[in-house]
Amino acid sequence: MYETTELKRECDVIEIPSGVTGRLAAGTRVRIAQYLGNAYTIVTDFGYMCRLDGKDADALGLASPAPANELCVEKSVFSESMVWDQLKTVYDPEIPVNIVDLGLIYSCEISPHEKGKKIEVRMSMTAPGCGMGNVLKADVESKLSRLPEVKEVNVQVVFDPPWHPGLMSEAAKLQLGFDLDYGAPSMAPVR
Repeated sequence: MYETTELKRECDVIEIPSGVTGRLAAGTRVRIAQYLGNAYTIVTDFGYMCRLDGKDADALGLASPAPANELCVEKSVFSESMVWDQLKTVYDPEIPVNIVDLGLIYSCEISPHEKGKKIEVRMSMTAPGCGMGNVLKADVESKLSRLPEVKEVNVQVVFDPPWHPGLMSEAAKLQLGFDLDYGAPSMAPVR
């Protein structure tokens, strides 16, 4: 965990989990909870959790980080594995696991499109009322649209079937302390 710091300048944030956009004033005291993908999850002294875009790292007194796990795609040849690699750079702002390993991607279909590729993604959220759905959807659209040959990206957020912990990868379950057999948090002590 990071130490508490004061924002060096006013900056735009997205409140978690509501997804409501807001602005924090310069001097607001915050603690960085995580930096994954392309955004910081910060917590104010009042307990508000917010997402701060990586481009605004200077507001935290930090240098703008190089995009984490971003692919150098300008000179690459399109492949399905490239699509999945990009999806794995999108993280839930409350849970330090990417959306693929969380089991939020229900389908990803790649088809021909005028002079390129079309990608259609069906994804879910961990809870139907999650206000971050549009934020994560926009992250997926942005990252996939930068891939070579991609001309169109359609992302649909669905809740049928409902997401459940059993959809997570084994790596995600281990990282979050879930029982691999049942998908429920393990009560065994972590050693």
